[in-house]
Amino acid sequence: MAALRLHARAVTLGLSPEEWQAVRLSLDVASRSVAVSLLPAIGIAWLLARGRFPGRMLLDALVHLPLVVPPVVVGWGLLMLFGIRGPIGAPLHDWFGVRLVFTTDGAALATAVMSFPLIVRAVRLGLESVDTGLEAAARTLGAGPLDRFVTVTLPLMSPGILAGAVTAFAAGLGEFGAVITFASNIPGETQTLPLAIYSATQTPGGEATAARLALVSFTLAVCGLLLAEVIARRMHLWLGRG
Repeated sequence: MAALRLHARAVTLGLSPEEWQAVRLSLDVASRSVAVSLLPAIGIAWLLARGRFPGRMLLDALVHLPLVVPPVVVGWGLLMLFGIRGPIGAPLHDWFGVRLVFTTDGAALATAVMSFPLIVRAVRLGLESVDTGLEAAARTLGAGPLDRFVTVTLPLMSPGILAGAVTAFAAGLGEFGAVITFASNIPGETQTLPLAIYSATQTPGGEATAARLALVSFTLAVCGLLLAEVIARRMHLWLGRG
C-alpha cells in the first residue's frame, strides 16, 4: 500500500487534489477564454488590417487597452458592467438567470478580455502578410468575397490565428489581477493557478505549495510559448514560406 501511495504521488507530481483542481480550473478557464474571443478577434483584426473608416485608430487603441492598463482596472470595469446591478449584468441576471461575477464563467470572461489583444495582434500580423495579389487573382477567376476568404485568405493567415490562440491560452493560464477582481478567489470555482499560488504565499508554511504550483505554472507557460512557435513555423513551411 505504501508503494502504491508513493506511485500515485509521483504520478500527480506531488500535488494535492486541491492543487490539481486549481491546475485543471486554469486549463478550463484559459480554454474557454480562447473559445470565446477567437472569432471576435479575427473580425476585429480584419477591420484593423483592411478597414478604412473614421475612428479606426481609436478602435485600435481600445482593443489594445488591456495590455497597458492595470489588470485590476479591467476587472473593476467588468465588475461595474457585468455585476448583478451593472448595465449588462442586471438584465442577464434578471431575464436569463445568468450570473458571471464570482463564477468560473466570469473568470473565463476576465481572462478573455485580457488575452483578446494578443489574438488580435497575431491575427492582424498574419493577415497583413497575405499577398493581396493572390486575392486579386482569385477575384479575376470569378471567386466571390466569401470564396476568396475561405480558399485564399484564411489558409494564408492561419499561422497567425493558431499562434495567437496558443499564445492567448498560455497568457490566460497566468492571468491574476482581472480574475481576482471580477471573479474573486473561490476554491473550486474561480481559484485558478495564479490565485492558488497567491493564497499559498499568504498561508503560514505555504512556501512548498507555492513553489510546486509556480513550477507547474512556469512549465505550462513555456510549453505554450514553444507550441505557438512550433505551430507558426510548421504552418509557414506548409504554406511554402519557410
